Amino acid sequence: MTAPDPDGLLAEQLLRLTRRVHRIQKRHLEHRDLGITPAQSRLLRTLAHYGSPPRMADLAERLEVVPRAVTTLVDGLETAGKVRRVPDPANRRVIRIELTDDGRAALRELRAARRSAAEEILAPLSDEQRAVLGGLLDTLIDGPDSDRGHRHTA
Repeated sequence: MTAPDPDGLLAEQLLRLTRRVHRIQKRHLEHRDLGITPAQSRLLRTLAHYGSPPRMADLAERLEVVPRAVTTLVDGLETAGKVRRVPDPANRRVIRIELTDDGRAALRELRAARRSAAEEILAPLSDEQRAVLGGLLDTLIDGPDSDRGHRHTA
């Protein structure tokens, strides 16, 4: 008989939680009827973190996907009126991507959907348990030598 594998069990629990989080977030997005896929949602959130409109290559790098994937996402969001392609003022051959007013409104709705999904997922936990979980997740995300003074919001 083999000994139990506690790390294997934890890894399985993390994977199951990740799938549950995605399912619940997807349901909350669908209830808001934004017509935005989870991948498009991620692109909008990433786009919002830039101080000025990024190039598609910048988005691909930040999202860790191939540029073609970003092109497809931008095409869909542009058709929906959430983003627009604009020429770079310094180099007219370069195209940058910026949020439209509809895109900013969609982003507010996306954030609200994520908050309500998080509330649903975290409902069984006390405030103390949430604080402990947050600290543990920061350690897992950033590694043991990172600055503990920040929280991630994306």
